[in-house]
Amino acid sequence: MAKKASELKGSDVRALSDDELQDKILKLKEEQFKLRFQQARGLMEDTARFGKIRRDVARIRTELASRKAQQTQGS
Repeated sequence: MAKKASELKGSDVRALSDDELQDKILKLKEEQFKLRFQQARGLMEDTARFGKIRRDVARIRTELASRKAQQTQGS
């Protein structure tokens, strides 16, 4: 089994561009989808990964919303 990516840090998220963040969300959602199938088949190894993915997606969306708010304030 391939080694899973570690949880993102806030500084890592802030360093990425908007396009990279959107791409990261898509990859995390895809991984979450695959984990649901593993869980259904009883092959799930790391059950905590669900929460980590959910928090990473929330962290990214929060940063995107913050950037959008800054753009509207600046305009």
